Amino acid sequence: MAPRDSSVGGDVGLLPRSEAAPGAGAARLSVVTVSWQTGPRLLEAVAAILAAPGVDEFVLVNHGNPPDMIRRLREMAAGSDKLVLVETGANLGFGKGCNIGARRASGDWVVFLNPDAVLRPGSMRRMKASAAELGSGMWVLGARITNENGTEQRGGRRGELTPVSAMVSFLGLERFLPGARNLHFENQPLADGVMDVPVVSGAAMMVPRQAFLDHGGFDERYFLHVEDIDLCRQVRAAGGRVYFEPRAEILHYGGTSRTSPFFVETHKALGFIKYFWKHYPGPLQRLATMAMIGPIFAAIWGRVTLLRLKAQVQNFIHRQRVALRLRRIRRASGSR
Repeated sequence: MAPRDSSVGGDVGLLPRSEAAPGAGAARLSVVTVSWQTGPRLLEAVAAILAAPGVDEFVLVNHGNPPDMIRRLREMAAGSDKLVLVETGANLGFGKGCNIGARRASGDWVVFLNPDAVLRPGSMRRMKASAAELGSGMWVLGARITNENGTEQRGGRRGELTPVSAMVSFLGLERFLPGARNLHFENQPLADGVMDVPVVSGAAMMVPRQAFLDHGGFDERYFLHVEDIDLCRQVRAAGGRVYFEPRAEILHYGGTSRTSPFFVETHKALGFIKYFWKHYPGPLQRLATMAMIGPIFAAIWGRVTLLRLKAQVQNFIHRQRVALRLRRIRRASGSR
């Protein structure tokens, strides 16, 4: 079987809008993943998606990976009726890649899934069942994103992003300011069903495909990060709803990309600045945004520097412990 390959420039047919939401049994679900220098976790993520019940189609947008990884992906596409491999030839950014994948997809619903995120058993069936109850129109449904130890990851559900909430988060002031913990909801109790929230993460986000495209998709001016926050805000402003499905779990490794952390964090900082410039257009608000540029970059780069320093210290301690064990083994061997 030849790979189901697609180029960015090709014409993609769109499904007609349906006035009524399709039932979970009749509706088709497409998963869209955008990958650029993801690392070996990508293969685990791809295998889990292809094996997941409830997934009818998997569109993998390849912005660029090592030659061996691309060869493996093409082989997997050649052997699968589900996998559609879209090769863009360049890193076009996360939001644009998701929009390309959504246009290429054929499902009634689309789940945007990070390339280092692994589906838990039953997660897509749960998302489909919940989507069937949400009705027609534009909505966003986020999954519960977990760490490897099963705890809920920060950022999967959160409050509204404002200049104040951003600075509180960047400066780590949540523990000192009453009510500031409401900015992040990962420690709040889970409901038995779908929950209304202001924002969910694009690492595992479901939308009705045609309504998403009619809405304009992700704002492609965000290269990496914050486009999901922007989408949630715009959906709510247009009368739509943002939901969180705690019963659909996704394991997100995070930090597996071979990309420089400074590259990632720089685009995150730029994303925040673009967001505030877009949604707070008043003269005084613009002045406040400009005043925040320095602190935003300082906070984000400072965090990366501290994380790198912590990793170096941990590696040094590990090497010293290994060396100490080896010396003890040699001494014990020499005394016999």
